[in-house]
Amino acid sequence: MSVTSIPEDFVPHDRKSPLTDPWEPLFSRRADGVVSLGMRIAPCHTNSRGFAHGGLISALADNAMGLTCGQALNGGPSLVTVTLTVDFLSAAALGQWLQVTPRLVRAGSTLCFTEAMVTADGEPCARANATFRVVRRAA
Repeated sequence: MSVTSIPEDFVPHDRKSPLTDPWEPLFSRRADGVVSLGMRIAPCHTNSRGFAHGGLISALADNAMGLTCGQALNGGPSLVTVTLTVDFLSAAALGQWLQVTPRLVRAGSTLCFTEAMVTADGEPCARANATFRVVRRAA
């Protein structure tokens, strides 16, 4: 895969937000109830040492895990992050394909639990866990 290529099964991400707008282009893949996010690391995504910023990785992991919980709950209720932990395993460098692949652990009526692996060109660079509060909309 070249530095500018995007995996074939990823498409431009359609869930926009003011936080992620400066990080575009973002890509997503929806398969088997999981929403994975991916991006090619550019200079605007890096810290002063030239690696993907930990805040970027954390926010993308939170986003992908929340979207995956939303899929499990058929998109009905809103979700609010209760806890988010991220363990950084190695650096993700400029030009690498950064991918967040969540796994639903359990979707309940009040809480949803997920975990995710974050990779840079297929090698683990972080892992994350999150709990989301399920907020039902008033009828």
